[in-house]
Amino acid sequence: MKGITIAEQCHVVNILPPVDINGGVSSDVFSLKNWQHATILIQTGVTHAASTVTVEECDDFTPTNHTAIPFAYYEETTAAGDTLSARKQATTSGFATSANDNGFYVIEIDAAQLSEGFPNLIVKFSDPGGATFASAVAILSGGPGQAITDTAIA
Repeated sequence: MKGITIAEQCHVVNILPPVDINGGVSSDVFSLKNWQHATILIQTGVTHAASTVTVEECDDFTPTNHTAIPFAYYEETTAAGDTLSARKQATTSGFATSANDNGFYVIEIDAAQLSEGFPNLIVKFSDPGGATFASAVAILSGGPGQAITDTAIA
């Protein structure tokens, strides 16, 4: 059985290059308009304290109107490095990251979960109160089925 070639069968969006999230930050807004699913990979490096991660659906790229949504996620917060937790469900309040260094999180969202007229998403990190480094990448799947796809970030 063949696996997938992410660069050819999906669309990768670098929604938050590695950055200090102290003070709180938001990712780029990205669109699921032509896609059925988003897998969002979040990595943390050196952390000062926990941050709360929320996901909001948006009506446009500004975003003019946006609302927090519940979502499924998995986490790896130990030194093991690649053993994800069982599936967890975040409410609209999101989830708290670990204060441990070098964690990662996988968020899964189907386009069908989004409200009519709100095809876009943004990921937000609350202020951890000190230097904490994170990054986020969205992998969009179930799309047009072509090797090179249009931008999803306006």
